[in-house]
Amino acid sequence: MSDFHEICFPLDVSLNGRGGPERRTEIVTLGSNRESRNARWAHSRRRYEAGYGVKTLAQLAQVIEFFEERRGRLYGFRWRDRADFASCAPGSTPAPTDQTIGTGDGVRVAFQLVKTYGGAFSAYVRTIAKPVAPSVRVAVNGVEKAASQFNVEPTTGVVTFVSGHMPPPGASVTAGYQFDTPVRFDTDFLEIDMQAFEAGAIPKIPLIEIVP
Repeated sequence: MSDFHEICFPLDVSLNGRGGPERRTEIVTLGSNRESRNARWAHSRRRYEAGYGVKTLAQLAQVIEFFEERRGRLYGFRWRDRADFASCAPGSTPAPTDQTIGTGDGVRVAFQLVKTYGGAFSAYVRTIAKPVAPSVRVAVNGVEKAASQFNVEPTTGVVTFVSGHMPPPGASVTAGYQFDTPVRFDTDFLEIDMQAFEAGAIPKIPLIEIVP
C-alpha cells in the first residue's frame, strides 16, 4: 500500500492556514567577525499550521475525520498553499509559457514540471510533483500544444508528449499549471479542547512537507 493518499486537505481550511518554506543554514562566526555560511539542505521544506483555518465545528469534524483516515503521521496527502500554488504570480491565470521545463533534443519526450524562483543571482528550481492535472498547459517554442498532444502524470508531475509531437532539437518547452504541496501531519496527537475552541482558541494542526 502506498504511503501517500492522492487527496487534498479540505480547501476551505487550507486556504486560511499559515506557513511557508524553511531552510537550514549553518553559520560559523570567524575570529575576524566575518561569517562562514553553509546550506545544510539543498531544498527548502515547507511547514504549515492548519489550525488557523478551522473556524466552525463542521470544519473541525472534517479535519478530525481526515486526520483519522491518514492515521496521523502515517500517510501523506495534498495541501493547497494559498501563497504558492501556481506557476504564475498570485492572482494571475497560469499561462503555457510561465515556466521553462526543458529543451528538446529530438529524442526526449518526458519533462518534469518545475518552478523557478528568482534568477538574478542564484535561481532555485523546485520540482513540482503534485500538479492539478486539468490545469496544466504546455507550449513548445512559445506555441501552446493541445491537451491531446501530451499527457500529465498527476502523481509525479511528469509531462510526456505523445507519438508524433516530440519537441524538436533546441526547442524550449514551457508549462503553466496549478499544484499542491505533498505533506503529512507533523503529530500523532490531535488535541482538541472544545471549551477553548468555542471561546475562540485555535487548535494546533501542524503539517510538514515531504518527498512523496
